[in-house]
Amino acid sequence: MSLPTSPPTLGPEFHDIAKRVNNWGRWGPDDEIGTLNLITDEVVREAAAEIRTGRRIPLALPLQADGVQTGMIPGRVNPLHAMVQINQELFGPGTVACSDDAVTMGLQAGTHWDALTHVSHSGRLYNGRPAGTVTPHGGAEFSGIDKARHIVSRGVLLDVARARGVDRLEGGHAVTPEDLEAAEQLAGTEVRSGDIVLVRTGQVQVYLSGDKHGYGYPSPGLSIRTPEWFHARDVAAVANDTLTFEIFPPEIEDLWLPVHALDLVEMGMLQGQNWNLEELSTACGQKNRFTFFLSAMPEPFVGATGTPVAPIAIL
Repeated sequence: MSLPTSPPTLGPEFHDIAKRVNNWGRWGPDDEIGTLNLITDEVVREAAAEIRTGRRIPLALPLQADGVQTGMIPGRVNPLHAMVQINQELFGPGTVACSDDAVTMGLQAGTHWDALTHVSHSGRLYNGRPAGTVTPHGGAEFSGIDKARHIVSRGVLLDVARARGVDRLEGGHAVTPEDLEAAEQLAGTEVRSGDIVLVRTGQVQVYLSGDKHGYGYPSPGLSIRTPEWFHARDVAAVANDTLTFEIFPPEIEDLWLPVHALDLVEMGMLQGQNWNLEELSTACGQKNRFTFFLSAMPEPFVGATGTPVAPIAIL
């Protein structure tokens, strides 16, 4: 796979959709969290009622050196774990001994949230702020991931692969609004304001089988048509089980990462990637219930444009 050699343009189709999903100013000129505003106290109370059995299903991939990153994105390194002290008796011989660790990693290397500042387009970030407010030393001046302080809500699994009668979508499959509606019908619920939607393609199976290059490319993912679907339902955040979130390579030639730009910049909606939805899919299928309480708290790295996350679905 090769990246474009000439500067691509976003094009009229992108800008038409951007106008329809734009949320700039919706929660005021100083807003930094976008659609997370839709997770109100009432939404959380209703989400808590989804806990019926107490079964907890982890959705994160292990943080390890042999992670999902292949080097395609410069600097986004898999976790490098090192011991900085091992059974060290800090206060003298015979005292309590301590072991400590350190890690170096890309904050978007594994299961993660993208902050609203993860991408920009046309020199702008969410809510119309200049892209230059992300700086080398301070990171994101506005809308860093630390501003997304509490991400708990009703989770809805839209199991697109199951709805299409397959275990895993093919690499070139663009998930469409029609796919989402079919999965919503399978789930027997309507996606509502403040929900966090998890879209299962089955692609993470490729990584779990040991083929991390095949996991990233080619990949199924969300179509450029899906942001309008999420906008119409006032979804608070969306995550899926792929490396790139949207279909990759792009469905429209030379239009790279348009879904990122529409979701994060125009709509102000967090995206999550590399979520392992396999156990959750099995559990939901067995119970024929695809809603649950979801806790997906970000690590509060100040000024960061993304963060590792260890989400838990509680049924």
